[in-house]
Amino acid sequence: MSEFCLRAAAVTGFLLLNTMVPAAMVPAGTVPAATVLNTMVLNTMVPAARATTTTAPTLAGRLAAVRVAKTINYYPSNAGWTAMWTGFDPVRIDADLGKAAALGADDVRVIVFPQTFGYPTPTAAYAAKLDQFVGIAAAHGLSVKLTLFDWWNGYSDVHNSVLWALSLLSPYVDDPRVIAVELKNEIQPGDAAAIAWARQLIPAIRATAPAMPLTLTVDGGSGAAGMTSLKAQLGTTPLDYYDFHFYGASERSLAEIRRAQAAVAPDPMIVGETGLSTQSSTDGEQAAFLARVYRAALEAGVGSVAPWTFNDFAPGAIPSNSSVSTQPAQYRFGLHRTDGTAKLGASVVAGAWANVPISNSVLNLGFEAAAADSPWRQYLPQAGAAGIVGDTARTGTRSARFTGTTRSGSNLPSLLTAPITPVQAGNAWHAEAYAKGLAATGVTELALSWFDLSGAWLGQNTSNRLPAGDSAWTKLSVDAVAPAGAASVQVHLKSGDNTGTVWFDDVAMN
Repeated sequence: MSEFCLRAAAVTGFLLLNTMVPAAMVPAGTVPAATVLNTMVLNTMVPAARATTTTAPTLAGRLAAVRVAKTINYYPSNAGWTAMWTGFDPVRIDADLGKAAALGADDVRVIVFPQTFGYPTPTAAYAAKLDQFVGIAAAHGLSVKLTLFDWWNGYSDVHNSVLWALSLLSPYVDDPRVIAVELKNEIQPGDAAAIAWARQLIPAIRATAPAMPLTLTVDGGSGAAGMTSLKAQLGTTPLDYYDFHFYGASERSLAEIRRAQAAVAPDPMIVGETGLSTQSSTDGEQAAFLARVYRAALEAGVGSVAPWTFNDFAPGAIPSNSSVSTQPAQYRFGLHRTDGTAKLGASVVAGAWANVPISNSVLNLGFEAAAADSPWRQYLPQAGAAGIVGDTARTGTRSARFTGTTRSGSNLPSLLTAPITPVQAGNAWHAEAYAKGLAATGVTELALSWFDLSGAWLGQNTSNRLPAGDSAWTKLSVDAVAPAGAASVQVHLKSGDNTGTVWFDDVAMN
């Protein structure tokens, strides 16, 4: 009998003794455990794991790896979600994971689906695909985090859920190539049936795989509050670590990460998904988003941040039965375009994984980058939008230009971005820029605008103003202390009520 079958027999026997799932919890009509056992023994469904060391991994060792893992979330660009498995392409996967390793990744998160793999008994073919994926990852020096039960709501079927999970996981219990298991992707903490299901799966899996760290995630919208609820409801069946999915305002990422940490303390936490779609944002905005999140995680002492996702998705790559397939933004979260070329965000992630200090260099402070690689955003463009031009510059060849602007109430049109360094109340800030005028009128200045954790505006500090008329390059600067309650700051280059023209160049902030 194979190593897998011996372990499967032990697992099923354990279930038959009712030490994992009380008989009263087994819904009528489920497949008897003995039947599953016979099928497993006869068919040897899952290839035996190929151990890469002679020493079995420990829970502490795996947890240590989880907390510092340079993880990438992964699907091929032409086959997302279940399509990755139904159209399994080992050649493409091998090429992609090679690129991920070259970028600096040492771990990959992969998601599996009961309805695709076969439920309640995983089929030999799909178990072999998972085994092949783990092997490809290992060949590139990548460990694997497994996420189970995505696209799942069969919470009343606890007995078969346990059988399916343990059947799939059995070969990897002592396999160092797999470092953690997420039982359910983005479980809903307000779903009582889902939580009851999780509370039974955790001890069942832990009994057979005591050295495998277990986690759950909530969706990005639930955030820290969802994690607080999840931890409280799990009670006496705690997780080994918590996985935070962050898609909020990157300027406030430190405050959000710290709030999530407080929600699960003293348990460890990682950021298992984060990113920004380039569907309606520039590549430069995505890069700045990632830089801010990595910098905030460093400040908060979170050692693992996983971008969502490695690739953009081609039309038709997301299965049509998923609501995600109808959301254009979901196709453009990748660090790489569908043609395989890297976006600017890929270099940010590579630098963070290589422990290169994260600075404001990605912010295009001299306006020399192409528009697609710039994170600057327009505020009140209807009152006058800034253009990036090459007609004059203080240094380099480009600057930002406002011409013929108005205002909206007390608000002036501006060009804005946010620093990479996170805001903490009481810290000193300095910002400066150079401005030049031609028949300038109205107000031209630099401002620091402060916001709290909810995004509410707290106030601003403004610089000296550019003189009216014609002027040479003039330094505008502002110094301020982040006010109480501040979680983020925006730097605004403002020019309003200006019938002439002004240029901005060489911005700096710290």
